[in-house]
Amino acid sequence: MIDPTTHDHATQMRMLLYGQLVSRTLCTAVRLGVPEALAGQARSADELADQLGGHPVALGRLLRALAPFGVVTEGSDGTFALTAFGSTLLPTTPGTAHPTALLLAGEVGRTWTDLEHTVRTGESAFQRQFGCQLFDHLEQQPDRREVFDRSQEAGLRLELDEVFDAVGFERYPWIVDVGGGNGHLMCELLGRTPGSTGTVLDLPGTVPLAEKRIAEEGLTRRCTAVAGDFFAHVTPGADLYILSHILHDWGQDRATDILRTCVAAMPEHGRLMVIDLVTDATTAEGVPHRLPAVMDLYMLSLFGAAGGRERTRAEFAALLCAAGLESEETKVLPSGMAVITARRRTR
Repeated sequence: MIDPTTHDHATQMRMLLYGQLVSRTLCTAVRLGVPEALAGQARSADELADQLGGHPVALGRLLRALAPFGVVTEGSDGTFALTAFGSTLLPTTPGTAHPTALLLAGEVGRTWTDLEHTVRTGESAFQRQFGCQLFDHLEQQPDRREVFDRSQEAGLRLELDEVFDAVGFERYPWIVDVGGGNGHLMCELLGRTPGSTGTVLDLPGTVPLAEKRIAEEGLTRRCTAVAGDFFAHVTPGADLYILSHILHDWGQDRATDILRTCVAAMPEHGRLMVIDLVTDATTAEGVPHRLPAVMDLYMLSLFGAAGGRERTRAEFAALLCAAGLESEETKVLPSGMAVITARRRTR
């Protein structure tokens, strides 16, 4: 006879193992357009199949499987409705998970199936499957880059309030967002800091997306988007250089190279700010955050053992030191994010 504790543990472990099925189910629902079709109205599986082109029985079973997870509800009349939780899969919901589901339904999700190879060899599963690094692939696939940027932007929206609650940007007249993507962070920052101006620096294929966002936000007088390679050169002379979710994409040597490029551009009074997860963050109850652990596996599958990774606070401090910087202030936020402000090392 199995004791109750062992029984519960074995059951919970199976749910973890079956978790990939839940993920694939959510991704499939998004690819089919189910959340949008259920927005504001309950529908039967037959109605959805007619509209979306699916098999009614299979689609009904997919939806029924999502009900215990709180994504949809099933009515007594056999119709399905989207819950408030499920509405986070709608493209228009603030902080939407929709573009993330599209990423996981495609290239990123495929790399996860090759994790064993990465663990055995240290090689990037993405490189093995697609023959190039992630960001080279995205530069060659503008539609995929747009989905990636939307996923980044949606995740950023979940972080912004706590970042702005923790950090005052008013002290920095000119701010450069290094690897700033489509400009969402910079536009939000300038909207909350009327006295500052900004520059978004990213690869040539991303600059038009940033220019479009800057124009839509009415910030063309205060913000520009420039093409650049943060391994070679960034715009010099700014008061603050932000690296938001950049360093975790790179191994030690390349991350240090990025920091050194920023140091070369910084004036004496300048500061550098790293915004990233830290793997040694804990909850208010002292429990380790799960998100950094999951995201480190994400990085491992994309970039291999020598590539991108999530880091501890001490590892970030060592990176900064190697580039000629020193931590001035580190704030660990409730979500497990850290905001690390650094200056040139004086000793």
